[in-house]
Amino acid sequence: MTTAALDARAGRRCHNALNSLHSTHYFSPDTGRELAVLGVTDPRAVNFAVRAAALGPVGAGAVTAAFYNYKHTLVARHVPAVWETVTPAQALAARERAVDATLRRLLGEETVSSPEMSEAADLALRAAEGCSRGARPLYSAHADLPVPEAPHLALWHAATLLREHRGDGHLIALAAAELDGLEALVTHTATGRGMAPKWIFSTRGWSREEWDAATDRLRGRDLVDDAGELTGRGVALRDDVERETDRLDAAPYARLGAEGVARLTELASGFARTALGAGAFPADLIGKR
Repeated sequence: MTTAALDARAGRRCHNALNSLHSTHYFSPDTGRELAVLGVTDPRAVNFAVRAAALGPVGAGAVTAAFYNYKHTLVARHVPAVWETVTPAQALAARERAVDATLRRLLGEETVSSPEMSEAADLALRAAEGCSRGARPLYSAHADLPVPEAPHLALWHAATLLREHRGDGHLIALAAAELDGLEALVTHTATGRGMAPKWIFSTRGWSREEWDAATDRLRGRDLVDDAGELTGRGVALRDDVERETDRLDAAPYARLGAEGVARLTELASGFARTALGAGAFPADLIGKR
């Protein structure tokens, strides 16, 4: 199947379901507990350690570039210092233990050991075979990691590969649209599908003053209005960014094929709904205010 033969929106829907499953560990108390045992207790240091560990003991510049929407001074406060407390290998092992505990808690033992879980893992891993390494540092680093044997961990690993592959491509699209990291956050939040500002301030390191300054810059480009809502031009730009992201991320889902994508979306959506119902994410995570 060629990449043009599969509706790009189908790939995006599949990504959204898988990304929900991947993201559960960022908000899981299990992740904090596992890293605390190793001496990493600041939640932001935990986040940098588990997500950047696949890159190796890199410095702040590499993490800021790869993560894109974090304030560099926040990153530099924890990286590379975190590697003096925990090695990347230790962080990766702790993350896998946390993911195991998190998925078992949110999904239940019956789901974790179900045939559907194995089927989803096989489909997601097959899709990940269509990913490419070029200009995708976070995907490429994670692609060097071994695939876990347990199906639920293999599914999470594949979801991570697909998530970081799309994410790296998304950054290419954002840069082409001339949206810096904070402007990307402001415009995403304005769509109503992004993280609420309070969470951005606490996790990304930006201040209200910096948020307002970014909003002013976007207003000067006629991308947001006086109320901070997207203008028609702003909506069109965000749509263009998503379409370009879809284009850059088409190959994994084309490799899986329309039927495979539909089945993986069905399975992953069911797992994601169960996780959401079990309290995987804060109730106020998404919103404009």
